[in-house]
Amino acid sequence: MVVIGTWNLENLFRPGDGDGRPDPATYDAKLAALRDTITAIGPDVLAVQEVGDPEALDDLIARLPGEWHRTCSDHPDGRGIRVGFLSRLPLTVVADTVALPAKLAPIQIADPPAPLSGELGRGVLTVTAALAGGGTLTLITCHLKSKLLSYPGNRFFPHGEDERARYGAYALYRRTAEAAAVRELATAALEPGEGERVIVLGDLNDEAAAATTQILSGPPGSEIGTGGFARDDAGDRLRLWNLAALIPDAERYSRINNGRRELIDHILVSHALLAPLPEVHAVHDYDLPSVTEQPAAHVSKPGSDHAPVVATFTLAG
Repeated sequence: MVVIGTWNLENLFRPGDGDGRPDPATYDAKLAALRDTITAIGPDVLAVQEVGDPEALDDLIARLPGEWHRTCSDHPDGRGIRVGFLSRLPLTVVADTVALPAKLAPIQIADPPAPLSGELGRGVLTVTAALAGGGTLTLITCHLKSKLLSYPGNRFFPHGEDERARYGAYALYRRTAEAAAVRELATAALEPGEGERVIVLGDLNDEAAAATTQILSGPPGSEIGTGGFARDDAGDRLRLWNLAALIPDAERYSRINNGRRELIDHILVSHALLAPLPEVHAVHDYDLPSVTEQPAAHVSKPGSDHAPVVATFTLAG
């Protein structure tokens, strides 16, 4: 068996000056809460998002039982947060990129005269993990553009509904382009053949049925729970299956947004990882706070404003 998870750690910065940085006591409490959850999950590999200081992962590892490896993207966003992996399996970095697909034009992300962006907001990190029984997994982690909107001057509330609509569109442009970039990376990993073990996971900032999330699935059809799932077809080689449908109904959420439960953290897997179907859970071992349009409102609390999503795979030899 191998246990793979994803968790947005919410502003994991070491203590110090600057946005989102906690005082030492708050930092220690946060690390203790993260340690307790990770220890309970027991992942072999955990994709992580919102890592501010890569050294903070070292502080977390120092509190975890056993031997761990970590790697982080070298491409943080403007807040300084990035994606990474914690792993008990040896990791090899394959790619760390902010590049949009070559044929995708730069996208508008703010009102003129702001320039167009030709890059992802945060790096996407691809690694291979060496399995104890032989073989590897290819894992791609990402953190797509947030649905929580920000406006010029570091505002979180718009000057009117026209501005809200424009910036909602800009955020959707970016999230859609980022999904296309991640899908291109997944396609490259899947192309060698039917037996490729590929997992895309992370904070997609949208639910399973959203158009941005659907981009990652590849050829339509054969979704888990549909009549076509048990029938092999030519699209299976390049498909990814979202494991959201396998999460028990009562726990199928990873964040609470203004009082509404939503699943925005996802694990998508290739055909080779579906037999037998993995066991999948969103882990709620503490009370999630409800996020609002003020993203910094919870940073002084232990733990995270996301729940981890974890899948347990039984792999053939």
